[in-house]
Amino acid sequence: MNEYLRALTPTQQVAALFLFVFGILVLVSVATTLLALRERKAAPGAEREAELRDSRQLLGSSWITVLVFWVAWAAGDAFALVLFALIAFFALREFITLSPTRHGDHRSLVLAFFIVLPVQFWLVGARHFDLFTVFVPVYVFLAMPVASALAGDTQRFLERNAKLQWGIMVCVYGMSHVPALLLLDFPGRGYEGKSAFLVFFLVFIVQTTMVMQHLAARRLRRAPSIPNVSKSFSWHSWGLGVAAGGLAAGVLSFITPFKPGQALGIGLVACIAGSMGHLVMKALKRDRGVTSWGKRASVTGANGLLDRVDALCFAAPIFFHSVRWYFRV
Repeated sequence: MNEYLRALTPTQQVAALFLFVFGILVLVSVATTLLALRERKAAPGAEREAELRDSRQLLGSSWITVLVFWVAWAAGDAFALVLFALIAFFALREFITLSPTRHGDHRSLVLAFFIVLPVQFWLVGARHFDLFTVFVPVYVFLAMPVASALAGDTQRFLERNAKLQWGIMVCVYGMSHVPALLLLDFPGRGYEGKSAFLVFFLVFIVQTTMVMQHLAARRLRRAPSIPNVSKSFSWHSWGLGVAAGGLAAGVLSFITPFKPGQALGIGLVACIAGSMGHLVMKALKRDRGVTSWGKRASVTGANGLLDRVDALCFAAPIFFHSVRWYFRV
């Protein structure tokens, strides 16, 4: 089997990987549906329904994530950039919707959506990695308050600018690192044409961490460690989730340019960043008095787009720069 896989071209190997993943998702979806039917009959109630709804949301997020990355890979790098730019656009819109703005913010909002976002993703496509790394946290963070000051509105000036800057940092800066992984080169390592594996690696281990953390919280039923932020978060379930993500990273090292130990270390860093980022976004939702980003649930039963990608937005920059620093690429 290994010899057969090695004989395939990089494109065929990635296609085989997606076929395997879709097969696993089909099996998990069927098993989850059957388990939900059994649990609903055995222990009906509002609490059980809420747990089942959370499981369906996680499964739906996994399906959507895999479909998005499959489309991005199949359509090519240029389409992938546009696709992830659109995801960043709608995620930022969800964030801004829950952050009150004033008339004086209109210039800054136009700058964020129609200048900062396209320029950031253009820098990725042009492989200007050094500039795209500092464009948002240096140039944009200095330009945004200037645009607001020119509007002459000083009411809650610091708070309004901080919210917009934070939204750009998470939704635009964080998401732009995902397609950047597709463009990384590892000269001399025999990894040409296989960067899609790197994206899959990141998405899979982060999603594994979130799913296992959720399942562990359901089974262990420990008291929440930070109840003011999350009613389900506990350090025990978090540790199990990160451990599962790290283990998955070590197992999947064969699809990366990393050795097993390297994959384990970098994977743990990404999983910790993603899970902590998800916790931060929960704190922001508590601050805004909402349970999910977006005005309403989608037809899949999941919450807003930002609820699906928040962990990835935190994990992608950490993973990308860790890889670049370690391998000097």
